[in-house]
Amino acid sequence: MEIVDFFASPDREHWMSQLRKCDWSAGGFLCRLIDEGRFHALTGAWSRLLLLTDGDRLVSFCTFCERDEIDDTDLSPWVGFVYTFPEYRGRRCFGRLLDKAKSLAAEAGFEAVYISTDHIGLYEKYGFEYICTLKNRWADDCRVYKGSTR
Repeated sequence: MEIVDFFASPDREHWMSQLRKCDWSAGGFLCRLIDEGRFHALTGAWSRLLLLTDGDRLVSFCTFCERDEIDDTDLSPWVGFVYTFPEYRGRRCFGRLLDKAKSLAAEAGFEAVYISTDHIGLYEKYGFEYICTLKNRWADDCRVYKGSTR
């Protein structure tokens, strides 16, 4: 398996076709942001879309970005749009992407990364700690988790 930076990839059309296979509504939203050229405007200029691939198949993806769905916060960077295709679940595939995001954050001088979610018990497996609940831009409560880059 290999990690691909979507925006640096020469095969973006192929990876978009793979992203479109995601059955999660937020995956569709992510595709629209990319199609409309709004991804970086929403998430920050240096934001990345990380893809875990198995040959030409997309296994899992996430964003590593300055901003996520919670607007009024000084917390950064964020890991968001976390998804693993059903046939790869239970193999901790996302952990590889998370390690890459943590590495990128550490290289940029950050001591932590953040995740907003409504899941309980998922990100704790990866060493994240719940720190608070905040409202996202749609006024929904989101649990905020913090993970060390060390």
